[in-house]
Amino acid sequence: MEPLFFVGIVIILGFISGKFSNRLKLPGVVGYLICGLLLGHSFFNILSPSLLEKLVVFNDLALSLVAFIIGSELQLSSLRKVGKQIITIIFSESLGAFLLVGLGAYLLTKKLYLALIFGALAPASAPAGTAVVLQEYRAKGPLTSALYAVVGLDDGLAIIIYALASALAKLLITHQSFSLFSFMKGPLIEILGAIFLGGVLGGGLGFFVQKIRRKEDLLAVSMGTIIVCAGLSNFLHFSLILSNLTLGMVFSNLFPFTNRRLVDTINLVVLPIYIIFFVIAGAYLKISLLKSMGLLGLIYIICRSLGLMGGSYLGALISGAEKVIRKYLGLGILSQAGVAIGLAILVSREFSSLGEAGQDLSLLVINVIAATTIIFEIVGPITTKVAIYKAGEAGRKR
Repeated sequence: MEPLFFVGIVIILGFISGKFSNRLKLPGVVGYLICGLLLGHSFFNILSPSLLEKLVVFNDLALSLVAFIIGSELQLSSLRKVGKQIITIIFSESLGAFLLVGLGAYLLTKKLYLALIFGALAPASAPAGTAVVLQEYRAKGPLTSALYAVVGLDDGLAIIIYALASALAKLLITHQSFSLFSFMKGPLIEILGAIFLGGVLGGGLGFFVQKIRRKEDLLAVSMGTIIVCAGLSNFLHFSLILSNLTLGMVFSNLFPFTNRRLVDTINLVVLPIYIIFFVIAGAYLKISLLKSMGLLGLIYIICRSLGLMGGSYLGALISGAEKVIRKYLGLGILSQAGVAIGLAILVSREFSSLGEAGQDLSLLVINVIAATTIIFEIVGPITTKVAIYKAGEAGRKR
């Protein structure tokens, strides 16, 4: 059957599922994910693996739009006031998740290399799950601003933590010497290259749209630039999320008046793309993996949750952040998806050739991260909604 037929079906069924989810007082994202789960391999297999491969371009498009919109919310005037707070919170929650998950994995397995890898995967968040909930409920306020900044920026630190931890894990498995520079070079290029690319395209976008008045023209130019940024990021192996976040941030700060009009225009067309993205994400989830998750998976879920929530609270407390940020920010950063899965796949590629220990680690990481992602993908948006309602920042839902 023609893939476009299934795209239409996904949008319609996903939309209906989102509305049903809203009736149950849950974010629409949860409905999209469950719809995908039902359509995917775990149940009816309507969205087969071969079909999902043809629709993968929607993943990059949705992540690019989410990252751009997050970047557009990061105003330098606001970041100057809370910049130290955000940096402290990001370091604290990332290290909190790394240390607690690492400690829990080590106490269970007594294998330091395994503990390092699982600890390194824990800080990675899923900005899409959080950002879409914030948009759905039109959240505004200090907690919302902090959530946009944290989920947008903490993946950069997660990549660096993984580079260091994987280098040490390889050393423990192979007993070979290694160069710290050689292991850090790739992540640094990925991050700095993304920032440079996004900055250049953000300035260029602003230059071209200054005289554009029609919303249709503005939409065409901005969407084209975002897609170009995504394509170049993939080609150059830069972080797609960081490059588009930088694109949005540079544009919004250099051209603040045009930015609001541009974001409002993009928001008119993003819902179908978001629905496709989350339904596809749900279709990739394999419910059968929950059985094989085991005690390690349970420890990972508990320790990652406590590490992120406790670390964000401690970071907010140390930096003097507002009470509402201290109390609720941790609830809004639990989602786990693309970056964690990507790093798990990277573990499989890098460690599977390192003997029996490396092969066992690769298989365990893929299974546990895939299984726990099912939990965090569904729970994360729900706790984000709880956080913004508890903070009194939820506005009028679309």
